[in-house]
Amino acid sequence: MSEPTRPDRTAVFATASLALAGLTLVVTSALALGIVGGSDSDPTELVVVPGTSLNSDGAVADPDADPSSIVASAAEAMRAVTSVEFELKRTGAPVFIDQFESIALNELRGQFALPNKAQAELTVRINDNLTTKLGAVAINTEVWISNPVTGDFETLPAGYDIDPSKFFDPENGWRPLLTELGNVELVGIEDRGGDRYHVRGIAPAAQVREITVGLVRGQDVPIDLWVDPVTGLVTAAELTTMVEGADSHWVLGLDNYGDSFTIKPPENVTN
Repeated sequence: MSEPTRPDRTAVFATASLALAGLTLVVTSALALGIVGGSDSDPTELVVVPGTSLNSDGAVADPDADPSSIVASAAEAMRAVTSVEFELKRTGAPVFIDQFESIALNELRGQFALPNKAQAELTVRINDNLTTKLGAVAINTEVWISNPVTGDFETLPAGYDIDPSKFFDPENGWRPLLTELGNVELVGIEDRGGDRYHVRGIAPAAQVREITVGLVRGQDVPIDLWVDPVTGLVTAAELTTMVEGADSHWVLGLDNYGDSFTIKPPENVTN
């Protein structure tokens, strides 16, 4: 595995289009966006319509299924996704979202919906001694992030690499990742709310960059995927990347496919 290059964090967070940029995170929904820094408002007016999840509880998988066929079906299923809720947890070597390498991403939870919208809550560690939450909203090419002190939202400043929409993009993120997955193997079948195919392969560097919101670049990475045998949808993924010679472990959960989310620009925006 090649040594990764340090991300170029001078690019503005909003440069990536939500079209993708949906996946995967963000970065998340309790959207604490409005509660960061003591504010208790909910600027995104999140609305979830229950009962529309495409995930299939109690699904039964074929132990003799061909892993290449599983991945091919998953690629098409993920391409057709219109909305999803995602959760990311990261441990190990810190991955920074700012050019000063003072804000490390630990967790993220959010929602993505076509056309080109995402909202997220990030759990971050500042200067390695303070853990807090940040909110992020991305609509088309516009991205807002909450101020950790005031709780108000600001247009994403230059020097940040974090766009909620990038954590999930069925067309430009997940589909190419699955179609270009190398050395595919079926590890087995596991019960994760119903049978799931556990598939393993090598994700190309370009797709690793997409599903980690641009935070990991320049390395092909082994990835484990769990696929619903009925819908073909990916319900979880795990991968380990290298950051300056140390491991950083990522665990991604995907759920509530097809639910309806209302994602609006935050109201408490300051210039």
